[in-house]
Amino acid sequence: MANNARSSKGQEPCLRVIPLGGLHEIGKNTCVFEYGDDLMLVDAGLAFPSDGMHGVNVVLPDTSFLRENQKRIRGMIVTHGHEDHIGGIAHHLKHFNIPVIYGPRLALSMLTGKMDEAGVRDRTTLQTVGPRDVVKVGQHFSVEFIRNTHSMADSFTLAISTPVGTVIFTGDFKFDHTPVDGENFDMARLAHHGEKGVLCLFSDSTNSEVPGFCPPERSVFPNLDRHIANAEGRVIVTTFASSIHRVSMILELALKNGRKVGLLGRSMLNVIAKARELGYMRAPDELFVPIKQINDVPDRETLLLMTGSQGEPLAALSRISRGEHPQVRVKTTDTIIFSASPIPGNTISVVNTIDKLMMLGAKVVYGKGEGIHVSGHGFQEDQKLMLALTRPKFFVPVHGEHRMLVQPSKTGHSMGVPVDNTLIIDNGDVVELTPDSLRKGNAVKAGIELLDQSRNGIVDARVLKERQQLAEDGVVTILAAISTDGAMVAPPRVNLRGVVTTADARKMSLWTEREVTWVLENRWKQLCRNTGEKAPEVDWMGVQREVEVGLGRRMRRELQVEPLILCLVQPAPGGTPVYKGRADAEPDDRPAPRGRGGRGGGSPYGRRNGGGGTPAPVRTNQGNGNGRSGSPTPAPVRAAAVTATAVVEKVTPQPVVEKAAAAQQPVEAEMPAGRTRRRRSAAS
Repeated sequence: MANNARSSKGQEPCLRVIPLGGLHEIGKNTCVFEYGDDLMLVDAGLAFPSDGMHGVNVVLPDTSFLRENQKRIRGMIVTHGHEDHIGGIAHHLKHFNIPVIYGPRLALSMLTGKMDEAGVRDRTTLQTVGPRDVVKVGQHFSVEFIRNTHSMADSFTLAISTPVGTVIFTGDFKFDHTPVDGENFDMARLAHHGEKGVLCLFSDSTNSEVPGFCPPERSVFPNLDRHIANAEGRVIVTTFASSIHRVSMILELALKNGRKVGLLGRSMLNVIAKARELGYMRAPDELFVPIKQINDVPDRETLLLMTGSQGEPLAALSRISRGEHPQVRVKTTDTIIFSASPIPGNTISVVNTIDKLMMLGAKVVYGKGEGIHVSGHGFQEDQKLMLALTRPKFFVPVHGEHRMLVQPSKTGHSMGVPVDNTLIIDNGDVVELTPDSLRKGNAVKAGIELLDQSRNGIVDARVLKERQQLAEDGVVTILAAISTDGAMVAPPRVNLRGVVTTADARKMSLWTEREVTWVLENRWKQLCRNTGEKAPEVDWMGVQREVEVGLGRRMRRELQVEPLILCLVQPAPGGTPVYKGRADAEPDDRPAPRGRGGRGGGSPYGRRNGGGGTPAPVRTNQGNGNGRSGSPTPAPVRAAAVTATAVVEKVTPQPVVEKAAAAQQPVEAEMPAGRTRRRRSAAS
């Protein structure tokens, strides 16, 4: 596939940069560099589901492009250990191998645990790197790791040497001149590459709308100290578990104020254990108390550090706010500190959690005005400094929502980057770079993959739509007994769960019986095929779909609701006596462009087409050995109540036959007006 080294508009060799995630959104940062037969990945993160993604635990980018080209993948580069940069790697390794992954020690240590848990540790090789280390990936890529500063320790910017020039990929960054761990941003190395010449800069844009410089991480220390020192009872602090610097400061303040620390939340426990093991965090063992023993410590000497700063439903603080945590209950003397700001999309969840905690009587400290949180992403002046140091020929903003990508383009123009040398892209867009040009190529497939709580099963669009229907309008289940002759042999049973409707069970049963009858009269020939055997081949799934679609249309029209409709068909053997319905059927009050037809018209349904007095076609079942001379008389019937278990239990033919036979009586009822012939294609 060497033709991929060529521009889409000519035969000139080019570098292709393809973001699969992280643009026009926050999270799932994933980018591909392609030259010739070499593919190199930079990060592979995840995002968290929105409110409408019922049952979804993790959102990942669509990796169809990588699966189709997996033989060309030469390796992966990891910039740092945040979940939105490494959270998808273990899942991707289940579908394609990555020969080697290069990254910082802390990030790869966290990744190792994820890979062991997913059982994919043998699908790749992990190689740790340090500041200014250079690694070779494939034949065409040489990557230098440049130390930067971020809210997480051990974070890097990348200088990627390619056949067309040097590309700077910033990763997440800000310029913090007083870093908590003493690891300064290697600005000299950035300036070195800027002096030599940078072809293109791909820069973090998350805080591009905020003027000035991002405050240093250390600036929150005195404000946290004040709140912890003044607290009368327990202190509960929530923050991002991966914010190693913030967690380090909180542990330092706990030690300073004579408080023992209890940890809640799986990710908080794992990250602190890894950081202490590798030396990124220093705290004595005696500082920590097992959470089961935390109630033995006086409140004035207790600090609880936990997850839940984003209002995640299963996180520790969210469970505490609902009174569901087994060890911790909110007290009126508690001081709860939110040392984090909501990620876009999580604001409502965070506010709801804060409200619940306040209702329980706790003092809650939150918001920008308290000075207890600073971002790990640079503001406008940080981005200007990055542009000034690298002096790129071309500029492509990445990592952010659309408005966040537009602003840094303007900033780049103010710093001397020509308008024509700036590009705003979306996931799946292909950036084609040559020494003298920047343009968009033909896009590749991009989108999302939704994982359930097991992180194994992919929730496709159909499943997600069904879950949304269940949440919004409930579910209707139908059990219909139909013989292989194409006759209804028992009244259909209907069950509603979570459906708000003015229709009673009787009316729903009548509607369902009419839908089943319509399908048998109008669609049976297309759904049944005689093969010469004793029993014909019947597309029972097709029968179920037809009933579901028909009843769904009726409920939308009559009741303005769209529940999820599940029809289960119980096949009965040919020759089973036909169910004829009841005589006390309600009239169908739907308007129709025809008069009412009586039994004298040759059909209990009267004139289906409403014209000329022509009777509706009647299906005959001659020669079937059951003594029937004509079609069944499908009058509406009151549905029997049915439980959820009754829908799935097997209905044996003989009891069904006996029940149906007992219900049959001579009837003298006319078919209600209003039934119109519906045309349904096989596709419906």
